[in-house]
Amino acid sequence: MRDIYRVILTLLTALLTLGLILGFWPFSTESRVGVSLLVLVGCGIMLWHQRAVALHRQHSVRNITHDSLPPEDFQGAIILACGDSTGLFDSGSRYRETRQGWYLQVEDTWQLEGRAQQLSLLRPALIPQISVLLAIVPEHYSLADDFTQGLQSWKRAIVQCRSWLGAIPPVWTVTWVSPLRTDLAEAPVWFTSTRQDSDVLVYQPGQGDRPVIDWLNENEAPGQVSRLSQGLWLNNLLHWQNKAVDDLLMDATAGLPALRACARGFCRTPVSGLPGNLWQQHIAGITTLPPETAVTDNGVPLPERLLTELPRRKRVSQNMLFWGYVGLLGGLFLGLAMLASYINNQRLLQNVSDNLALYHRLNDEPPGPKFQIQQNLRADYRLLDGWQRQGEPLRYRMGLYQGPHVVAPIESAVNSWAPPRSPTPMIQHIEEGAKTVRLDAMSLFGSGQFALKPGANKVLIHSLLGIKAKPGWLIVVSGHTDNIGSDALNQTLSLKRAASVRDWIRDTGDVPESCFAVQGYGAMRPVATNDTPKGRALNRRVEISLVPQANACTAPATQGVSND
Repeated sequence: MRDIYRVILTLLTALLTLGLILGFWPFSTESRVGVSLLVLVGCGIMLWHQRAVALHRQHSVRNITHDSLPPEDFQGAIILACGDSTGLFDSGSRYRETRQGWYLQVEDTWQLEGRAQQLSLLRPALIPQISVLLAIVPEHYSLADDFTQGLQSWKRAIVQCRSWLGAIPPVWTVTWVSPLRTDLAEAPVWFTSTRQDSDVLVYQPGQGDRPVIDWLNENEAPGQVSRLSQGLWLNNLLHWQNKAVDDLLMDATAGLPALRACARGFCRTPVSGLPGNLWQQHIAGITTLPPETAVTDNGVPLPERLLTELPRRKRVSQNMLFWGYVGLLGGLFLGLAMLASYINNQRLLQNVSDNLALYHRLNDEPPGPKFQIQQNLRADYRLLDGWQRQGEPLRYRMGLYQGPHVVAPIESAVNSWAPPRSPTPMIQHIEEGAKTVRLDAMSLFGSGQFALKPGANKVLIHSLLGIKAKPGWLIVVSGHTDNIGSDALNQTLSLKRAASVRDWIRDTGDVPESCFAVQGYGAMRPVATNDTPKGRALNRRVEISLVPQANACTAPATQGVSND
């Protein structure tokens, strides 16, 4: 089921990405085809990789047995018992089931990662219930270096489990130590704390949890060890635990992260130990009187008392994860689609605003330039009016369409001025009264670029010798492209190319800003067919014209406008 979900998510991601590319983002036709092919190739690679991983997982599962694993609907804690855990299990048994937990024996450090892999592949739903128990019996060691090295190895093995469990599992420690007198038949006593700095509680069957101070203040039963001696025993045990175990787990200087025990338990019960073991060495170093060594064939009691204190990660089913990812992909698609729609609408408004600004800037004498801009505004009006009646394109939607806000200003502008009956004489008059220089865009700019080439200065100087800034004359710089690519990108590119040429003329000749009018027509005004390479080359151009206008090119005398 997990593999099926991954395949569905991969296909959904590819589908939404193609929807963004083809429906919203303002790419040219070639760019859309190229990016769509990349998305399809990436989707194919992801599906192939997921297929390979699924086959590898199936092969791994065939080599893993279900022996000793809890059922899939088990509700209790899953405990990977590491360290000195032999006493928790019967001879020959690899697991132990209780009402609150399922103990799985891990005899060596290399087996721990295998157990994590086994559970992740065969019981993935139980992963939030898994924790690692570090069982510690200091009386089984006679050398401190052996104990430290073994504990460091277990820490490294615990950290390696995160590659299978998704995170480092919760770690808790339980230490079993013999009482001061092994000849007294006493029931096991548990001391617990949920954090390293929390108060220690005492638990005895039938009496529940109590603070240690209450337990020490109890009346001593005849024949028992004094409460004072038991308090010193507990303090020594806590001191040894902090120094030998907790400090090592929290040490992050060996290239491993610090591990904080989520719970600690101490059990006072007879444990068979080695002569001169670590516990005897510790007590002898403080009191010079080492405790007795117990001899028993019994195991150690299970730490059932601490199972209720273990943290449990919130169980998240594969179905919940799948729908969570679907929601995330849907939200991401919606956000990017709205961003693309916003960009498209801003470009639409900018194009119309430029046309309106130039239209209002031009006067009636001569009427030709204003008539041309009026025609552009009429084309914009027809386009927006058609979208208003039939519905705007998808790339302008998502509740961000701004077309209706500019329809009225366009309509008001085109109706506020009436050109002469025949526009042809006006155009002829402009061509007769104004000099137009036509520049090949490819000699000035790189393909799809609007920054002037390094060698463009020579072309501009040679071509613009006749263009002079004069009061009463407007320098109109217009950019044009072929029809390759989207209309929006072509219009933006043509406008930026015209602005680059305007900036060169302005900065080179120290010409005031009021002498210029810049317009980008995109592919709307071809001079040749776009069906042939030669025709498209002619259409990629920048035109500079001198148009008479009474109030144009006026600036303070300090700017030194040429009157030549």
